[in-house]
Formats: sequence, C-alpha cells, structure tokens
Amino acid sequence: MPELAGIPVQRLTRTVDTSHKWKIYSRFVKVPGSQLTPFVRSDAVGAILAESLSHPDREFSLAELGRRTGVSGPVVHREVGRLVESGILRDRHEGRNRLVRADDEHPLFRPMREIVDATYGPVPVLREQFDGVEGIERVLIYGSWAARRAGEAGEFPNDIDVLVLGSAPRRVLVAIASEVGERLDVPVNVTRLSIEEWETDDPTPFVATLRSRPSFDVMTGNLHV
Repeated sequence: MPELAGIPVQRLTRTVDTSHKWKIYSRFVKVPGSQLTPFVRSDAVGAILAESLSHPDREFSLAELGRRTGVSGPVVHREVGRLVESGILRDRHEGRNRLVRADDEHPLFRPMREIVDATYGPVPVLREQFDGVEGIERVLIYGSWAARRAGEAGEFPNDIDVLVLGSAPRRVLVAIASEVGERLDVPVNVTRLSIEEWETDDPTPFVATLRSRPSFDVMTGNLHV
C-alpha cells in the first residue's frame, strides 16, 4: 500500500446521482486515486494537509476539518490520527474537542507545504477568496486540475480553470483570479455563468462539455464526474 511519511493511505467513497447525470464522489466512495500527487493515494489526506499546512498558525477541530474538506468524521479522525503519529500534525485536547495544527518544525514541513499547495492548495485558497463575495452561487474547478483530482492520468496541470456561477462583477472575479494566481504561482482562469445558463435543458456546447467532464465544488468539497 502506498505511504506518505509512513502513513498507509487508501481511498474510500460513495456515489450519489444528481441532475445532469453527474456522480458526486466524496471521501467515502471508491474511485481511482488522485493523480495530483501520486504518492498521496487518499483525497482525505490531501485535503486535510491542504487545510492544515497552508494555515500553520491555526488550530482546527476535527469537525471543522470535516466541514472544510467534505470528509466524514470517522475518516477525519482516522487520517488525523495517522498524521499526528507521524509528527506532521500536532494535537491537544480542550474539553471534549481535539484540536490539531501543522507541526511547522517538522523537517519536511516546507517541502510538504510546497507540494500540497501546488496540488490540493487551490481549494482552500479559492474558498477563502470567494467566501462572502456577493453574487456567487457556486465555484467549480474544471479542466485538467479536476481531471487529475478525479484520477485521470495526464500531465500535471499548468493552470487552474475556475467556473463561477452567479452574478458577481467580472472585475471582482479578475482581481480574485490575479490574487490566487500570485499566491499559487500558477495562472488562474475564471469564467462566469448564470445559474440559468448552467441549469438550462438546452445548454451551449461549452456548458454541455463542462457538465460531462470532472469538476470540483470548492465550497462543498464534492467531486463531480
């Protein structure tokens, strides 16, 4: 079984049917391993590391990590336990809550953070930038990044394609794309569509193609394929 810092990892999920005949993969469903970081064979581990390593000065409860990543409580508990045992995360108890944070004194902290930021990092960065922006209904990552996240083999993504559903001003979206791109050191392309354009029964070729390809919901942590 593949390992990261001595942690055996595996992928478990479940499938839910949605409109447009999508399947939503959460961290509970059996799907091909993510190709963003082949040595991290679990989306749960990648997502948890993205949240914790990108905020080394913050503590997270296990419930908060679950909400941010879309990972179930039992899986968060199991994977956090392994990360703590390996010294990648530190934990402490405050009452009944178990709080965890990245161990920024770990010898591999910097290289791990750089790799995770370049792979799973777009999700927490985009979520923070779009959180609270008026006129945004959903934020989806599509294109090569989403395909690699869904387990499709291919070259490493050289940009991040983002679809915003809503009515937020384009100038705001351009500014966010620029800031995220600078933070991640990768071009970020943002496209805006209305909810009506996305949900129509007579979609444009562009929308039809997007519906048929993998995408990742930044706000909910759900992978659509």
